[in-house]
Amino acid sequence: MLMNGFDNGVLPLLGFAMLALAVVAFVLALLAREDAYRAADKQTKTFWLVILGVTVLVDFFLGMLFLEIAGLVASIVFFVDVRPALKQVSGGGRRRGGSSSDGPYGPYNGGR
Repeated sequence: MLMNGFDNGVLPLLGFAMLALAVVAFVLALLAREDAYRAADKQTKTFWLVILGVTVLVDFFLGMLFLEIAGLVASIVFFVDVRPALKQVSGGGRRRGGSSSDGPYGPYNGGR
């Protein structure tokens, strides 16, 4: 009885969440510049597009749990390792509206 509720309620939601995560990772990988991948010393843009594209296809069409989990791992690696490195190389790590004289705790005013 417990498994019926789990199969009908939780598993489809987890599958949808994994699909959404894979789609977002694929779009972000697609939008990043090719030279940023090389500058960040990560795999190529083509590599990540293939891995994340296959993840989206598996999550959407096949629904094989082992492959879905492998795709989830790839999506998580992209989000926690590759994307921050791409943002740092591309200059996306800076705050908007700050000046070049801002330090880590606010603006630097020359010791006044």
